[in-house]
Amino acid sequence: MEPGRDLTDLLRAWGDGDRAAFDELIPLVYGELRRIARSRLRGERTDHTLDTTALVHEAYLKLVHIERVHFKDRGHFLATTSRIMRRILVDYANRRNALKRSGKKEELEESLMSDKVAEDFLWLDEALVHFAQSSPRHSEVLEHRYFGGLSLEETAEALSLSLATVKRYLQFARAWLARELSESARDGDTKG
Repeated sequence: MEPGRDLTDLLRAWGDGDRAAFDELIPLVYGELRRIARSRLRGERTDHTLDTTALVHEAYLKLVHIERVHFKDRGHFLATTSRIMRRILVDYANRRNALKRSGKKEELEESLMSDKVAEDFLWLDEALVHFAQSSPRHSEVLEHRYFGGLSLEETAEALSLSLATVKRYLQFARAWLARELSESARDGDTKG
């Protein structure tokens, strides 16, 4: 790395098309990417095919193909990577449901998620998409903090918000999510 080239410089260079900057960047953030992946995989089966390392590597493969992206800073990069990991897991959950419908028992048994986890993950993703439509900034705070594994300070940095605003948005988002879970549980009780 050139003297004085920090993470932000590498992100900018990569955004300007410098592929070597990306190669220098990944070792600097690999530990944080693993932390985000662990956060994303929390609650998943321990014997599935996509572990922390595999999720980081799948995200890497998606990142390496991004052209001319401009990250403001480390927080913005980590938040984007977290979203990529979420999409990867949603894709896995959708595949699980497709396998279940197709009756391919062998592939189903080897898949990433149990039926319950896949259903929960897809429900949560749908709820977050809905929340993002009505409260985009609150949704971003919730996603960065809980699903991206970013600290309060990193979330504030990634979203260019004050720490107090992040805490306030997070409190609102938690209340919203609790209400959604409660309504979902009530709907499940009335359907069963």
